Amino acid sequence: YRASSPDLPNFVEVGDNIEIGHEIGLIEAMKVFSPVPSEVAGIVVDIPATNGKLVKQGDVLVRIRTTD
Repeated sequence: YRASSPDLPNFVEVGDNIEIGHEIGLIEAMKVFSPVPSEVAGIVVDIPATNGKLVKQGDVLVRIRTTD
């Protein structure tokens, strides 16, 4: 999910500058929600994952242009 609740803003949007550990979304598995932290710092350039749709291991959720 892109936000922790439908009435709250998304964790990230295209153009956002994020740091390592910044929460970029939530993964739901068996009704348990787990935060997804960014592994890199940079600028969000694309969000190919669709909110609320099934994803599997290895799918790209967010593309980030690194700043290092």
